[in-house]
Amino acid sequence: MTFSDDIMQQTKAWPFEQARALVKRLKIMEKRGMPHRATLGKGPVVFQTGYGPSGLPHIGTFGEVARTSMVRQAFIALTDGKYETQLIAYSDDLDGMRKVPTNLPNQDMLAKYMGKPLSDVPDPFGTHASFAAHNNAMLCDFLDGFGFDYTFLSSAEQYRSGRFDEALLTMLERMDKVLDIMLPTLGEDRRATYSPFLPISPSTGKVLQVPTLERNIKKGTIVFEDEDGTKHETPVTSGKVKIQWKPDWALRWTALGVDYEMAGKDLIESTKVSSKICRALGGTPPDGFNYEMFNDEHGSKISKTKGNGIAVEDWLKYGTPESLHLYMYQKPKTAKRLYFDVIPKAVDEYFQHLGGYAQQEDKAKISNPTWYIHEGNPPNTVPPISYAMLLNLVSAANASDKDILWGFIKREVKDATPENNPVLDNLCTYAVRYYQDFVKPNKSYRKPSDKERAALEDLRANLSQPEAKTMRASELQSLIFSIGKEHEFENLRDWFKALYEVLLGQSQGPRFGSFVAIYGVEETCGLIEEALAGALL
Repeated sequence: MTFSDDIMQQTKAWPFEQARALVKRLKIMEKRGMPHRATLGKGPVVFQTGYGPSGLPHIGTFGEVARTSMVRQAFIALTDGKYETQLIAYSDDLDGMRKVPTNLPNQDMLAKYMGKPLSDVPDPFGTHASFAAHNNAMLCDFLDGFGFDYTFLSSAEQYRSGRFDEALLTMLERMDKVLDIMLPTLGEDRRATYSPFLPISPSTGKVLQVPTLERNIKKGTIVFEDEDGTKHETPVTSGKVKIQWKPDWALRWTALGVDYEMAGKDLIESTKVSSKICRALGGTPPDGFNYEMFNDEHGSKISKTKGNGIAVEDWLKYGTPESLHLYMYQKPKTAKRLYFDVIPKAVDEYFQHLGGYAQQEDKAKISNPTWYIHEGNPPNTVPPISYAMLLNLVSAANASDKDILWGFIKREVKDATPENNPVLDNLCTYAVRYYQDFVKPNKSYRKPSDKERAALEDLRANLSQPEAKTMRASELQSLIFSIGKEHEFENLRDWFKALYEVLLGQSQGPRFGSFVAIYGVEETCGLIEEALAGALL
């Protein structure tokens, strides 16, 4: 699906806002007499995301790659695919290991490698050449599982292969400018010993945070004091040093020609500093934006260290991959709760967007998240029953497996089977898991008030009439609505809330007429009888 240029220029969809800024960047470079390599047909427009391989890929890694891919897709559409593009997934695996993660095997072995580059630390799992190689492989498997189009780059390989050599020599030459930018951002003690160059000890192999005692621009070397007190002169090229992280970010942007990289809101100041250093090195800082961080169920910022968020595998246990993509698309500059209770809503919202796509005009389609999730070609596979409804069916039936759900589904959806409705079958699996893990432990039924009891008895009596068995969902909804009116509920929300709390043990629920149609009129009568008898308490 392609859009007209007018629509792409006018849409307020955030990926296109970012893409338009990137197109403007290329035009500005051309006006300044420094045309971008992509406009000359000599290389790609480079999008980049970063990853720290001291741990496994997490939901923030997914979010950054997913959102950057959305901007890349918008850019390709906006430029009609005339420029080559590349998305780099960059692993900072030349960093020294600062601590041993407590969830790893072979703790004592790992402790012996503290301070050494992650790419030189043995793999505690014994499956790869190094700890970094293990986690890098996990990153690639993780990204491949979502079908992302990317190029993986290892920091250790870029340094050691010589790809960064030119930029490293420039940084050595312009070290004073780098220090002028960095030192005002540091505390007094750190300023006294700070150097952008972290030499790798020839005796221990550790990444050393020590002062640069001398530098020789012509030779391309620095002098430093090793851990044993001896002085060494070492080249800054060929992987003999690692650059401190903010100058390293700038070095990477310069050497790889990065055009676009987004980062978390917590890195706003770091982005500004690295951009200044990038300019000092003769590079052009990338475009991008700072996204807001996720919060846990208590409103606290999610932290890998605290473990107070949810992992990608947690989300995928209860919801579809597309719903996670949707969650990343929505309002990236707004702080959002990222906890288990957002999953069902995200799943249903995804299918609502998907169901509406085909009928929308182009100016609406361009803001429909499914266009980005499915690379411009959303499928037409919307299940006939929502996740929320399935959860309530599981709740009413106290179902422990999806076969029970299919018994209800087949009553409402003609010729429906797990085989010809695999998307719905997957939703049934998610719903049963979610109910067992989150809904069932927190269900809280209550007794009906006298007024509610009378209305429930009236509802049961009406549903017991022969004609009720042939009523459609809308007719059942009208019947329930009229009973609430007859029993003088001033606010009919209170009537429906009573149905949910008394019959389902929860404060919210589905459109109740639709629930009765799928669950069954007779079954609903039985549910009401149980509630009135106090059997659900």
